[in-house]
Amino acid sequence: MNLFAVLKRVDFKNILKVIFIGLSRPHFIWPTIKATKDCIAISTKNYGKLHHKNGPANAFRHAFWNYLIAKRCFKWQQNKETVLAWAKKVTDWHEDSFPNKKLPREMDLHNNEVGRFIFEQNTDKSEQEVIELLKQMALESIKIDENSILSEYKNRMVHILEQ
Repeated sequence: MNLFAVLKRVDFKNILKVIFIGLSRPHFIWPTIKATKDCIAISTKNYGKLHHKNGPANAFRHAFWNYLIAKRCFKWQQNKETVLAWAKKVTDWHEDSFPNKKLPREMDLHNNEVGRFIFEQNTDKSEQEVIELLKQMALESIKIDENSILSEYKNRMVHILEQ
């Protein structure tokens, strides 16, 4: 993943926004970039290119990304609320900067929240243990459509397409 190639796809307003986000917690920038790269690599290792679709593998990737950002930043600042707020801010920025259709966006935001919940509940577990937990949750993820009420699936992964 080339950071500059990704940022070239972002409009100026969102570039400024991410700069200000980064300046608010500069010590979290490197662990967030590393978590993002590792998340993509682990998702590809486990699911191939399926994690780029809107199925259970994508649900895994979004949840794991949020978990991993919080976990890696927690090593720098031992405050759950701070790292969870950071993970939300960064991943919400991503969803705003790389627009998606309504249902996939809602799905991504929901699965991001699941990942933060998993971090909050499993700070003592290893990353490998959480990978296994999230893989199982992905297998049990709920297929949704435009009529689904996502709040009914709190702390459960959701997906749109079958794999």
